[in-house]
Amino acid sequence: MRLALFDLDRTLLPIDSADDWSHFVVRAGGLDAASYGARIREFTDTYAAGCFDALAYLDFQMGLLARFPRAQLERLRAEFVRGRVLPHVRREALELVDVHRRAGDELAVVTGTNAFVARPIADAFGVEHLLAVEPEERDGEFTGRHVGTHSHGAGKVRKVEDFLAQRGATFERCESLAFYSDSIVDLPLLERVAAAGGRAVVTNGDAKLRAVAAARNWPVLELFERAA
Repeated sequence: MRLALFDLDRTLLPIDSADDWSHFVVRAGGLDAASYGARIREFTDTYAAGCFDALAYLDFQMGLLARFPRAQLERLRAEFVRGRVLPHVRREALELVDVHRRAGDELAVVTGTNAFVARPIADAFGVEHLLAVEPEERDGEFTGRHVGTHSHGAGKVRKVEDFLAQRGATFERCESLAFYSDSIVDLPLLERVAAAGGRAVVTNGDAKLRAVAAARNWPVLELFERAA
């Protein structure tokens, strides 16, 4: 099996779609922008510092989805993707994905952004497989919980292990393997890919991850400057 894995936010996109979605749905849904905004910024700051509480973040994200009827969320998502995401889909990122597509690689986005938000974004890159947090549903509505393994930090390793196992493969049995990420939070999956003989590629990396890349001689790729 040939496999190319891509983080989403700040890697393929120069924005953080999860945070942007949170701010967007809070404003559009008429929630308290001050209190919700402070909570979102707290998660952003701890993520950048590498001391992120993934489970608390999941509770927040799943709870935010559960505040609204599914039909309203569908409308908001379409507006969000059209207005806030697609303008940031850059040629350089599309070309990177296409290099792997033309090489015959299976393509997968591995992201901490929940699957409801991330699915149309992965589609915009033409990536079939999405390994993301799956919101729990009951009777077509979100419950405020998630199902299965989360996809933050070491959770991404488990997500990919499960994906490979379903195809009778392992990291070590991949003919070709690569993972692209910008964040020190993704170090567990980068290390796992490297240990299996794959390419751990630091893409638009944060300062901590750049230091790791320099120490381990990992390739560093700059696709774009980060958007504000």
